[in-house]
Amino acid sequence: MDPNTDPRQIRLTRHTAAYWRVTLDNPPLNVMGPEMVRQFEDLIDAIESDEEVRVVVFDSAVDGFFLNHSDFTARLEDLTSMPPGPSGLAPWPDFLVRLTRAPVASIALIRGRATGNGSEIALACDMAFASSEKAILSQWEVGVGMVAGGGPMARLPQMIGRNRAMEILLGSDDISGPQAEAYGYVNRALPDAELDAYVDALATRISRFDKWAIAQTKRLVNTSLPPDVEIGAGWEACIASLGRPAAKEGIRSLTARGFQAPGDVENRLGFYLGELRSTSPSDRSF
Repeated sequence: MDPNTDPRQIRLTRHTAAYWRVTLDNPPLNVMGPEMVRQFEDLIDAIESDEEVRVVVFDSAVDGFFLNHSDFTARLEDLTSMPPGPSGLAPWPDFLVRLTRAPVASIALIRGRATGNGSEIALACDMAFASSEKAILSQWEVGVGMVAGGGPMARLPQMIGRNRAMEILLGSDDISGPQAEAYGYVNRALPDAELDAYVDALATRISRFDKWAIAQTKRLVNTSLPPDVEIGAGWEACIASLGRPAAKEGIRSLTARGFQAPGDVENRLGFYLGELRSTSPSDRSF
């Protein structure tokens, strides 16, 4: 991570003691590097330890991007050397499983691309609402020779069914807000002009309810969650996949086209993933 970048990549605003907004702010593309992962860990510590917060809404300050893929210019060792969190998992999956279990309601407000990590945080939240015009969800990793690291293989089949999960994970294509709603990937896709007001009204309503009742209801609903070991297995497969020739070549090829820089590749990542294998060498190691 560039030490000259603004370290405040996650901004917490307490609208009230019971209603928090978490704004993801790492322009220009909202990629997630080790520093943002550290800030996510600090955030979940704060959520778990606060006695008054009842609802947390995640949104973005970066135009066109809710939360993007990982920062492939960062050193992988800076991520893999971080100690595991209280769940025993590495920090990113640790944050996700703790968010799902936290005794507060969590809501993703998706405007722009939720690519990889952004999709995973939406899946970890209790609810997700998307802009019909501007939201794009994606689990893009297979398209570049990787395995996703934040648990979508464990979560998506339970949410939308095995076959649709396979379509999203193996197809590695961009999913629009309305299609995500139709599949059950998000709760609703709303007209962009109505999205903020709808989420704010719902969050405000929940924030007025009893925290014990919220926490106990979540605890009982969460008995259907996949076990942590499944999330951990995905993370281990993700890290292993980054060392494979296929992933290295996929990232190199995308980067040569403009990946991880503002422009068409980041805006239409699904399209460019579909073009990769016509020019990339095959990799038959499994």
